Amino acid sequence: MAFTIDGLILLMASMLIIGVLATKFSSRLGLPSLVLFLIVGMILSKFVFYENAEFSQLIGILALIIILFDGGSQTKWHSVRPIIRPAASLATLGVLITSGVIGVAAVLILNLSWLEGLLFGAIVGSTDAAAVFSVLGNKNIKQRLTSTLEAESGTNDPMAVFLTVMFIELIQVPETSLVSLMGGFFLQMILGLILGVLFGKLTVTVINKINLDSSGLYPVLALSFAVFTYSFTTEANGSGLLAVYVMAVVVGNSDLTYRTSILRFNEGFAWMMQIVMFILLGLLVFPSHLISIIWQGVVLSIILMVVARPIGVFLSMLGMKYTLKEKTFVSWAGLKGAVPIVLATYPIVAGVPNAELIFNAVFFVVLTSALIQGGTLSWLGNKLGLTGEEVQANPYSLELVSLGKTDSEMIELTIPKHSAVAGQSLIEITLPEDTLITAIIRDQEIVTPTGQTLVEVGDTLYVLTKKKTRDLVKMSFYQKKPAVG
Repeated sequence: MAFTIDGLILLMASMLIIGVLATKFSSRLGLPSLVLFLIVGMILSKFVFYENAEFSQLIGILALIIILFDGGSQTKWHSVRPIIRPAASLATLGVLITSGVIGVAAVLILNLSWLEGLLFGAIVGSTDAAAVFSVLGNKNIKQRLTSTLEAESGTNDPMAVFLTVMFIELIQVPETSLVSLMGGFFLQMILGLILGVLFGKLTVTVINKINLDSSGLYPVLALSFAVFTYSFTTEANGSGLLAVYVMAVVVGNSDLTYRTSILRFNEGFAWMMQIVMFILLGLLVFPSHLISIIWQGVVLSIILMVVARPIGVFLSMLGMKYTLKEKTFVSWAGLKGAVPIVLATYPIVAGVPNAELIFNAVFFVVLTSALIQGGTLSWLGNKLGLTGEEVQANPYSLELVSLGKTDSEMIELTIPKHSAVAGQSLIEITLPEDTLITAIIRDQEIVTPTGQTLVEVGDTLYVLTKKKTRDLVKMSFYQKKPAVG
């Protein structure tokens, strides 16, 4: 079906509207929104002829950068630090084992060669960040498990990408050296980590020091650094996706001006990219093609969910202090989503034999995983007794909105346990000139500040001050009480 430019614009607008409305239905049905996005794309494929795998791959990679930046910037380092070891093991050894087991199954069930079967395993072996962030974001699963899964899904893409590219290269160039490929993988990981930290610190420094004409430019600047981090790291033969996630964690856990604007913009843009990406990927599949491999897809999905993923989880978490119930939950939470489908376009673009069969099988597995695992994750958490107290997000947010140049900003401060000002009244605290405490959040309630208001540990203060004195203000509230004796 041919479209004019105006027709294409109308189609894109319709896709976004349908996608946003689909999120409402997905939350009510208890399903990941990506399922409905994919279904919308599949339905549209009956009316729109679309087979541009290269363009879908480009949009998919851009979407993954934005999704990883959004997820990483909202990841709390104090929650992630204790689970770095299990998350890293799941993201590397766990993916390798899972890919190997399901790859062997694909050889037998899809009648593929060994390299083609292992290529299929590499594509579906990783846990998808977009799916995990969206599904766990509104569940009250215990913090340690949520942090483990989010850290795993944010860092396991490099292993999946490496394995996918490696098997494509081995299929096309059989004499390729495995030793050089493995050396390249470790180099990618190291460069990804180092450049992610460096670009994260650079992003924070630039955002805090620069004085832009409009506050709306700060989110654009932050996102531009994320895309630059990916492209620069990739050009330097590092893992761009790992670098973006690490960079985002550094940014999200740093003292950042216009934090609320940046995070809200990222969240909305990440949703938009998810909608566009999944609908475009859905357009690549025709329902009739899925029906032709329905029994193979069902069997592969079952093996991946109840055999391959659990084996990968239990072996990669040997000796770690997780209970049987926790490992079972982590096994079931190996959600598939955007990454496998994007990676499934690699064999098509490279012209690998049986690429279309692999793509359709991957799509079927992703759809099944999202429907079954995503739809039952909360139920399983309750059954295993792994739900904790529901975390209440701070219902208040205050930020100075700048419509033009200004040398003032609103900063948010939370009073730490050993702060020297805890227990003092506001009038007793020495602050720089032209500094105003505009609001205090205490126990989810707003306290209107006066000179006699006492500052308590755990209070969140919103302080209006000059940009040049922000560090002095923070020092006033964060300085520790002098040691007694």
